[in-house]
Amino acid sequence: MNCNLYIYGNPQIMMQLYDSTCFDCSRLITNKYSTSFSLGIKAFSPKFRDPIYAIYGFVRYADEIVDTFHDFDKAKLIATFRADTFKAIEERISLNPVLHAFQVVVNHYGIEADLIDAFLTSMEMDLYANTYDEDGYKAYIYGSAEVVGLMCLRVFCEGNDAQYRALVSHACALGSAFQKVNFLRDVKADKEERGRTYFPNVNFDKFTECDKQEIEQDIQRDFDMGYEGIKMLPVGCKLGVYIAYTYYKQLFKKISTTPVDHILQKRVRVSDTRKIALFAQAVMQQKLKAI
Repeated sequence: MNCNLYIYGNPQIMMQLYDSTCFDCSRLITNKYSTSFSLGIKAFSPKFRDPIYAIYGFVRYADEIVDTFHDFDKAKLIATFRADTFKAIEERISLNPVLHAFQVVVNHYGIEADLIDAFLTSMEMDLYANTYDEDGYKAYIYGSAEVVGLMCLRVFCEGNDAQYRALVSHACALGSAFQKVNFLRDVKADKEERGRTYFPNVNFDKFTECDKQEIEQDIQRDFDMGYEGIKMLPVGCKLGVYIAYTYYKQLFKKISTTPVDHILQKRVRVSDTRKIALFAQAVMQQKLKAI
């Protein structure tokens, strides 16, 4: 008997091949779009890697719709993406490899529909909102960042609801810190290229050191809360999340020591060489049980 014919005629094996190919697509997207998260994911236990790639691929593509596809009807694209997402979850299959990998993770780990809805709602807000009041700012950060952390937390907790509930506030704080650092880093591009300003009650035409320090103090509180949660995470994901934390803390440190006028003129970044050094340092800290 021809073994290849048997394999390619076996529906279960072919479905596994399709699933694997879709997860490969999400991994490729992650590697192409984010050095920081790619390195962090590599530090996870193997069982966590594909699920987190799938979540990142999903959120990355939704974000691209509202931030990049300017020559297309973005409102129509995001509406279609939303409909296709929930259809994939309900039917447990999609011909869109990103959505197929995502639905596998959602259905396997019991990721709540309201988290996905909140995320997509925040993406839609970027199509219409240019400035935010306090309530809008909090709603946007919850949907665009905190719920992504909660999706990942569902994966990390593997069905342990008590553990999940104990870590919810910490995961939200860490996601909030990451997003606020992104906002501060991208002030120039958001304002000039996208016409957006996220921080409420801040006039970036008259942005002062005092304004910047108030934002930084708020971010530091989120980082502190997030770090307490990292120490409580399961072993298989703790190092990877800690690596992402150290990257963002390094970026935050650079932003904090950069004068206001420079923040408004250029995008602060952490070099890939520095990221690799932080990765190695984090691995050593784990070996010394210092995390």
